[in-house]
Amino acid sequence: MNNDAVWVRGVTGVQMHHTTDLQDAVRFLGNAVMALRAAHVRTGDERYSGLADQLRAVTAETRGLESQARTSMQDLHVADPEMFLRCRDGEEPWPDEIQAGFIPRHTCRDQCLYHDHGVLNAITQCTCGRPPCRACAIGGAPVG
Repeated sequence: MNNDAVWVRGVTGVQMHHTTDLQDAVRFLGNAVMALRAAHVRTGDERYSGLADQLRAVTAETRGLESQARTSMQDLHVADPEMFLRCRDGEEPWPDEIQAGFIPRHTCRDQCLYHDHGVLNAITQCTCGRPPCRACAIGGAPVG
């Protein structure tokens, strides 16, 4: 049995697509490459340079996967903008992510930009009239 935890970036009001995870991976891999190159410059040890080269290849492959995932998300936005919004709002899972066991995103702690934060331009985006949190109704505990 695998008990690995998955870190999920908490962004109020949006269910992130896995392109965000891949962006993080590319950024972290790029930082690792730069750190290994710096270690090589400071020490002259070729092991660091060789490892940086390997990570460059992994970074390029990950960037390609990110591009594919982004294209999939953009294609959904063009083909079915209403489904895209439902996925973004956490009402249903992204079509290219695991469907089994999906629980809608908790909305019980969402805040309205207009009423809660006084952003006048957000009057058309008021979220105060939304129904109660579906995730809590299903029985999941609130996030956060």
